[in-house]
Amino acid sequence: QVQLVESGGGLVQAGGSLRLSCAASGRIFSINSMGWHRQTPGKQRELVAAIISDGSTNYADSVKGRFTISRDNAKNTVYLQMNSLKPEDTAVYYCNAEVLTTWTTMRLFWGQGTQVTVSS
Repeated sequence: QVQLVESGGGLVQAGGSLRLSCAASGRIFSINSMGWHRQTPGKQRELVAAIISDGSTNYADSVKGRFTISRDNAKNTVYLQMNSLKPEDTAVYYCNAEVLTTWTTMRLFWGQGTQVTVSS
C-alpha cells in the first residue's frame, strides 16, 4: 500500500501565504502525477493544481498566478506554495498521486486532507 501524508495547513489572514507538503511512502515503483484538490462543505472536490513526472503543471484558473506546485521526485513529495490567499481559498486540501505499484499496476491514492482557513 501507499500512504500520503499532508502537512502545512492552518489559519492565515487574507493576503498571507502557506506551503503545503505531501509525502508519499510505501510500495512505490514510480509516481506519474501528483496533485492537490480542495473541497468545501456541500461542494464537489475540485482540482487546484497538478504536476506530472516531466514537470508539466496544470492549475485551476482561480489560483493561477498565486499558487505554485512543485515536486521532489527523490523524496516522493509534492508541494503547494499558496500566496495572496483569499477567504474563498478556505477548504480542506487533499493531495493525490498516481502511483505505479508494480510494473503493470497504477493506482490513485489520496491523502487524509489538511484544513486551510483564510480569514478576512
